[in-house]
Amino acid sequence: MKQLVTALSTALILAACSAPEPQSLTPLDSGERFDQDIIARDVSQAIQFPTVSVPGAPRANWEVFEEFRAFLQARFPLMHDQLNPVDLGDGQLLFTWPGTNPDLDPVVFLAHQDVVPVEPGTEDQWSYPPYDGEIADGFVWGRGTLDMKGHLITLMHAVERHLENGSEPERTVYIALGPDEEVGGIGARRAARYLDERGERAWFALDEGGLTILDSPLTGAPAAMIGVAEKGYMTVTVTARARGGHSSTPPRETAISLLARAITAIEENPFEHSLDGGPTRAMLAATAPQLDGIAGFAAANNGLFGPLIQGQLMEQDAARALLGTTIAPTVIEGGVKDNVLPQQAEALINLRLHPRDTIESALAHLRGAVAHLEGVTVEADQWASEAPPVADMEGAAWDLIAGAAAAHAPDGAPVVPFMVTGATDVRAFANTADNLYRYSSARAEMGDAARIHGDDERIRVDDLDEMASFFYTVIDHAAVQDVQN
Repeated sequence: MKQLVTALSTALILAACSAPEPQSLTPLDSGERFDQDIIARDVSQAIQFPTVSVPGAPRANWEVFEEFRAFLQARFPLMHDQLNPVDLGDGQLLFTWPGTNPDLDPVVFLAHQDVVPVEPGTEDQWSYPPYDGEIADGFVWGRGTLDMKGHLITLMHAVERHLENGSEPERTVYIALGPDEEVGGIGARRAARYLDERGERAWFALDEGGLTILDSPLTGAPAAMIGVAEKGYMTVTVTARARGGHSSTPPRETAISLLARAITAIEENPFEHSLDGGPTRAMLAATAPQLDGIAGFAAANNGLFGPLIQGQLMEQDAARALLGTTIAPTVIEGGVKDNVLPQQAEALINLRLHPRDTIESALAHLRGAVAHLEGVTVEADQWASEAPPVADMEGAAWDLIAGAAAAHAPDGAPVVPFMVTGATDVRAFANTADNLYRYSSARAEMGDAARIHGDDERIRVDDLDEMASFFYTVIDHAAVQDVQN
């Protein structure tokens, strides 16, 4: 850090520039408010349905999913009576709220019904049983509270309230509730295909992925983090082949040692990492006003100080992941007996593709890294998916989402575009929507965000009113009043 400060101090003397003014953003709030205790009870009930999805088995736990959907139907009767819910297959629900103006592009709101399982043997590490939906200490506790039944329930409260108020949208609103986001998101692809087959293209689609982080690692203060991009997903199989036989007379290189060299070669040839090609520069600029002194000046002028900032970000795993495609060897297999030379050894390497890289270019990069190793091949898994386009960070769609986020975040919290390093259902709409955003106004400290998919997942009861109001506001301004596009 001292080197960075020294370098920046020198640059400040030499640079004839000043920090730009932060982008103007008008907060948007419909003024509609909700009873957080009622919503908390609904989230609690939702948690009590252990809707765990299973890879390759869309009908696994089918009775539990059916019971959960019956609960939603009983709790949100107007949505089910008026918005013509259809099952697109294996429990993928799509609600349609028709708009009065067919010339306006629709908007899509996504949520998923499924949750990840609780690791067997860890149940006693939870403060409250993971599927009890306990309301205690100002939180609703349980698997799926943040990921993402809190999001789903508050979204449905917002839509139900609009129907209670007699709202009539000019723009068609779709609500897609996926059954399998945690295991691949086939349902979301069905919903996107539904729009595509009707020749419809959404103005924007809004899903999970961003939160209001109360102790942002960039500033230590609250920040409304809106995902405007997410990484692609790709797993490759690296296979090494060599002579088999008895272990007493091994060749100079076995399949396993060849595989080890291949993995090392791939890791020693990383992908390009830079501030370009994604939302990182915009993220730095948005947080600049909250950073003190030289750090704030550098963030605001990241075009000038890019190399210095990049050098600092490369020192942290999470920050480095924002700058390029990551390489993670995750599974290795080879050999059947201690005195038998395996003829083949394999490793799985998981890549999260930066928007600047494609499946084709990434595969070519990996193959180039091992081209000098005879007997090594690299093949991509069939489920690979490209990184979707980066959403607009200015213009009417951004102003709406970001304005609603600003109004429902703590006072003074910046609205920060960023890249989600995981995968969400909204990626299925990459070719069916102009902009893909990922945000819920739930507030969480970094420690709470780390509970997602882990022990003691929970959501703040005090946030549930703001979350429902946020969704109500976005729907209001996108489809009911102040309709643009």
